[in-house]
Formats: sequence, C-alpha cells, structure tokens
Amino acid sequence: MGKTHALSGALLWLGAVPFLSQERLIGDHAVDLSPKQLLAGAVVCAGAALLPDVDHHNGRIANTFGPITQTFCKYVGKLSGGHRMATHSILFAVAMGFAMNWLATDFVYGWWAALFVIVGFGLRGIGLDFEGKEPQSALADCALAAFAVYLMHDLDMSFAGFAVFLGCIAHIIGDSLTPRGCPLLWPVPWRLEIPLIPRTDGRVERWVVMPLLLLGVVVLTLRSVLGDITASWLTRS
Repeated sequence: MGKTHALSGALLWLGAVPFLSQERLIGDHAVDLSPKQLLAGAVVCAGAALLPDVDHHNGRIANTFGPITQTFCKYVGKLSGGHRMATHSILFAVAMGFAMNWLATDFVYGWWAALFVIVGFGLRGIGLDFEGKEPQSALADCALAAFAVYLMHDLDMSFAGFAVFLGCIAHIIGDSLTPRGCPLLWPVPWRLEIPLIPRTDGRVERWVVMPLLLLGVVVLTLRSVLGDITASWLTRS
C-alpha cells in the first residue's frame, strides 16, 4: 500500500546516505549532504517509491491530480504491458534515476515540475488527501506539493537521481514480497516472488511491516540529522 511504499523509500534513503558520501565506493558521484538535503532526499525518495505504480489506471496515485494523472496512468499502463510489468523493474528504476538527475542538474525548471509530481504522489500515497472527495483532494495535493517545492527550490538537488532510483527500488522490493512479485529483469519475463506478505493491506502489512518501517525511519532520521548537527557544532567549537 501507499503508506508502506513511502515509508520503505524513506528508510532505504536514510540507510543508504552514509554510502552515498563515500568516494572510494562511487567516486566522483559521491555526495556530501547537509541535514536539509538529507531530509529533502527522504521526501523525494518516499514520493518516488510510488512511481512504479504509474502503470495502475485506478490506483491512489492515478487520482492525485484528477483527470491529468488518471489519463497519464491509463496510457502508461497500456504502454508498459499492464500493472506490475515494465515499471516494476530495475530498468525503470535506473531510467528514472538518470532522468531525474539530468533534470535536477541541467534543467532546473523541469526538475521542479517533476518534484511537484513526485511529492504529490507521495502525499496521496501516505493518505494526506480527502479520499473520495474530488476535486478537493486533487487541489489539496497540488497546494501541498507546490509548498514542498517552494521549500526545496533553493537546495542543491544533485542527489535527486539517487533518491528517485532508491525510491523505485524500494517499491520493487516491497511488491516482490507479495504474491505475483515483480519482473525484476524486464523485458525478461521471469518474476521475483518471495510472498512473505500474504496479502496487500492485510494484517502482516498493517501490524508488522508498517510499524517496523516507521520505527526504522524515526531511528535513522534522528541518527542522521542529530549526528550531522552535533559534528558540525563540534567542528565549529
């Protein structure tokens, strides 16, 4: 479900941040993030963790911005072969990562538009909407997404590609733990399916997976942000 995907995206981002700053691991692509960038990355990654579901014509994110996203998701679903097909693959995650990195570094206005959509998906995914009430819900999503873009517009977003890639990967991992799995290596038809979560939105997801993800996000956020602030204070001292 949307809440679980968003939490898993934020958790994967917070867990990956220490590795993203290691030049010995990723060379010139390493990023040194401030606390604000770290939190912005968590928001982007949580929203991007909903992106693979753009193939679902009637999912929660298809209703994010009303008829615009409904029509868009309908045609993406047709082009990708249906739900849980092309958009639920490593190829899609890599493509989205490279595309968003290009926008964030070379076409900032395009990136703001993409950020608006990603944050909107994330808000709808975690349930910050008026479900069943349109167009009020779509308008509320637009307003909140626009405010988030305003808050982040002056940040160096060179980490955006990593955040979007990791968000998509978090989604794919989550869906692979449910029946049907995901075509990880699409267009190869083989599907990764490890059904540890027997039913979407069932008891296991609601009472085991979601609380564990939330706890992990809280712990890693406190560790990352407070750790960076403390280190900065000690350096100045």
